[in-house]
Amino acid sequence: MEHYLILARSVTYAQRMQKALDRAGIRCQISRAPRDLTDLGCAYIVRVAVSDLTSALIALHGERLDPVQIFLYQRGVYREVGP
Repeated sequence: MEHYLILARSVTYAQRMQKALDRAGIRCQISRAPRDLTDLGCAYIVRVAVSDLTSALIALHGERLDPVQIFLYQRGVYREVGP
């Protein structure tokens, strides 16, 4: 199943992202970032559906919660698609 991972620099930042997305009506999940994605020890990701990425980024930007990186998970592989 395809989805996007929005990288946050900490669990607190990811929780703020989750709350902003909840307010915008966008479903998401937070978890620790996979080790092979980043060398930041305390990084977390916010997972969103492919169809929700544009709306999620608009909602996050509106609350000054811009992501560190964005990855697409597709066919078992992570691919960086933007900051």
